[in-house]
Amino acid sequence: MTEELFLRDAYLEEFEAKVLSLSGREVVLDRTAFYPGGGGQPADRGTLGVGPIEANVVDTRRDGGRIVHVLERAIPETVRELKGVLGWERRYAHMRYHTALHVLSGVIWQNFGAKVTGGQMRADRARMDFSFPKEWTAGVVREIERLANEALAEGRPVRVYELPREKALENPDLIRTQVNLVPERVRVVRVVEVEGIDAQADGGTHVANTREVGEIELTAHKSKGRQNKRVEFVLR
Repeated sequence: MTEELFLRDAYLEEFEAKVLSLSGREVVLDRTAFYPGGGGQPADRGTLGVGPIEANVVDTRRDGGRIVHVLERAIPETVRELKGVLGWERRYAHMRYHTALHVLSGVIWQNFGAKVTGGQMRADRARMDFSFPKEWTAGVVREIERLANEALAEGRPVRVYELPREKALENPDLIRTQVNLVPERVRVVRVVEVEGIDAQADGGTHVANTREVGEIELTAHKSKGRQNKRVEFVLR
């Protein structure tokens, strides 16, 4: 099992860990701050090393209860401990975009009754899909952007906490974001809440306050069907 340090502290940039297994370019550690990807958030990159030995982490993935770090090149199999350093600029960008997506989700739900159906982020842009039951116009898009930026500027705290599965399923906001699709084996649900705006079952990393996100600029919008809509945006 790999202890997932990013769940407790999204701002942790460096850590030390013991090697559980080392095979070619793949390393499993007893603890890591590298996010393995999921929920639309890409996997982290960075470096693992000890002394003169260092290799770039080019991918990270989950394998059951373990997190596998894929290195650019193999390191000696005799290594027993490693220091990890995240590619922080990229990770922090993902945190800002992830929180921005949650704010957009909450704003669209509260003001238009639209449920999110998907989303994806990069270090320099993101998109969100949703089922929009009302008329889709350029004016609506501008209003979404305005409301989201107002919420971000208010400096709302972003809290992370856990709920027993049964309790989480009683929360209508979490049901809206499909917590019921979390595998049955997961008995404790991790919740990310943007105060007064949004609460979702989520395993990713986020900023601590919406002011860190900056401003959303919607760069494109499109209709992908009768109700299926998409907005794309960048952060300023």
